[in-house]
Amino acid sequence: MADWDLDREGAEPAWRLRPTILAVVGTVAAVAIQQLLDRGSGRSYNLAPLENWRIALSIAVGTGAMAFGFGMERMRLLWAAVFALLTGAVAGLIYYWNGGHSGWDDFGDWRYASLFLSIAIAVPLFQTARDEGAWRFPYRDVHGHAWTNVVLWFACWVFVGVVFLLAWLLAALFDLIGLHVVREMLERHWFSAALAGAAFGGALGLFRERDRVVRLLQRVVTAVLAVLAPVLGVGLLLFLVALPFTGLGALWEATKSTTPILLSCVIGALILANAVIGNGEEEEVANPLLRWGAMALGLAMLPLCVIAAIATGLRIDQHGFTPDRLWALIFVILATVYGVAYLVSLVLGRTGWAALARPANLRIAFIVAALALFLATPILSFNAISTADQIARLESGRIAADKFDWAALAFDFGDPGKAALKRLAGSKNGAIAALARAASGKEGRWQVDRITSEAREVDALTKRLRVLPAAIPVPEALRNELTSWDGCGDNDKDPCILLYTQGAAEAFALRASCLEEMTTQEPSADKLNMTVSAQCDEARYRLVGSEWKLLGDDKTPPLDPAQREALKAGLAAGNVEVRTVPSRRLYVGGVPVGAPFE
Repeated sequence: MADWDLDREGAEPAWRLRPTILAVVGTVAAVAIQQLLDRGSGRSYNLAPLENWRIALSIAVGTGAMAFGFGMERMRLLWAAVFALLTGAVAGLIYYWNGGHSGWDDFGDWRYASLFLSIAIAVPLFQTARDEGAWRFPYRDVHGHAWTNVVLWFACWVFVGVVFLLAWLLAALFDLIGLHVVREMLERHWFSAALAGAAFGGALGLFRERDRVVRLLQRVVTAVLAVLAPVLGVGLLLFLVALPFTGLGALWEATKSTTPILLSCVIGALILANAVIGNGEEEEVANPLLRWGAMALGLAMLPLCVIAAIATGLRIDQHGFTPDRLWALIFVILATVYGVAYLVSLVLGRTGWAALARPANLRIAFIVAALALFLATPILSFNAISTADQIARLESGRIAADKFDWAALAFDFGDPGKAALKRLAGSKNGAIAALARAASGKEGRWQVDRITSEAREVDALTKRLRVLPAAIPVPEALRNELTSWDGCGDNDKDPCILLYTQGAAEAFALRASCLEEMTTQEPSADKLNMTVSAQCDEARYRLVGSEWKLLGDDKTPPLDPAQREALKAGLAAGNVEVRTVPSRRLYVGGVPVGAPFE
């Protein structure tokens, strides 16, 4: 069993090579990743899409190097090397298996968060097995390694930040005397990568050689977190007590993020409760207030999970499956497992519940790691499940075509969504086929969202549009143009007047709210020279081919050569005069509206 109070400052001098070894490993890994991902000149990034194998290999190298750094010990060094190679290979192959799409958007996918969660759990389990020399996992060691790894991770990145601040300070210092070599090196991507890798690896080695300091830092962190346990515990219990009086309906009305908020509270409760109960009975916090706070957290977890499950179920029932909702369902299930385990521990153990909760943590950790690794693979496709469910809702008529989330199908559901979009383009349902074809080939979500929003706006426009001088059908192409801000706008409560005759190639649109404003506005002494015509300028449309075009403000046409010569002669002779010319202008009840045109 590992001795967590061991002071490695007294270790044999030969093992002091660990910081150097890890610095070299970090440098090599960082430069390798940089060379794989950055195919530019070394000073500017190449934004061209990357091949899938480059990103997969980079993930393998980075993950393997991290696993080796955290798992490396002079004892059973070969074990650490094999574990690192296996971990890196699994991470890289899973990315490649998932068929990354040559871009960094893939990393917003929960599958990769799931992958690295499984690795984060596997590392302390390996560290414990390495120390034991067998497939044994004393909770004290596993929990201690897990907390230490978290502290080391953040401490190493802080050290990297300090190194770069120091490097840029030196660059600025040498710039003062005209020596720019340091700045030029820092601007080279390979050098920055090497510096970051060396700094992280060296810091990890230095911290690992001083376990007493790291262990002390870990205890400080857990002690600070433990103090927060009663605060969150009382808050969660008060929330649960208030629910019968407010009702669950208030949760759904307040926000659409009910499930994430509740799960965040459960995760916070889990972290703070474990900060109190510690690695073992001898490390459990003795303060009664903190111990009762941890018990309150354990008691509140399951009810919060139940409410989160209800919220998730309601969203799925109302809107169907999406990948994010399926992931939320997985998180709710795992949180519920913890909630049940902690509640059972409290019921059976009462004040000694921690002795039951600690082994439950270990067993659940194995389940979470295995499940997370499985979900990171494409064996179970949440995209395919979500696509099938949404298409079934659409084709059954449960959701109207103009209210369907075409953008999600095109951009959120991966290849299954894109394939379904192509299939729907040939649907026998005209509305579905038209919207599917319109959504296909769009480059961004906003373009797809605009398709359905425009359809809804056009439908709403027909209810508030008054066509003069006679009520006649308006061409669809013109109706589509009228919903723009310059035309009738998208305010459903603002009537719009359209001056249009059958077969005309010209039309004028005017918002009724502008005319109403003109009828109520009184001139004042300080506004005698101001008009409201600019606020009520009509929108003019002209039929060009088969499309209606919105005409902007008329600009003076370019002068031909004869006009330019005449202008020069007039200026020279002082020939400037005022002429009255005919113009066109919109009139309502004989009153001019807007500015003259043409």
